[in-house]
Amino acid sequence: MKFSELLSKDATELGKICVDLKKEHMSLRILSKTTQDVKTSAIRACKKNIARVKTRLTQLEKK
Repeated sequence: MKFSELLSKDATELGKICVDLKKEHMSLRILSKTTQDVKTSAIRACKKNIARVKTRLTQLEKK
């Protein structure tokens, strides 16, 4: 997910995206701890996407 994709979305959409990403991150963490094969890059990418969404939400709140 690129930051430019998030610029066109409003706060409610971003909130839903953030919740979905957090659920995905939790499931990836659980899978990695239960000795199943999970790419660590997927976990890292998910964390970065959450940070991007939160950054955009903060920008919208300041306006």
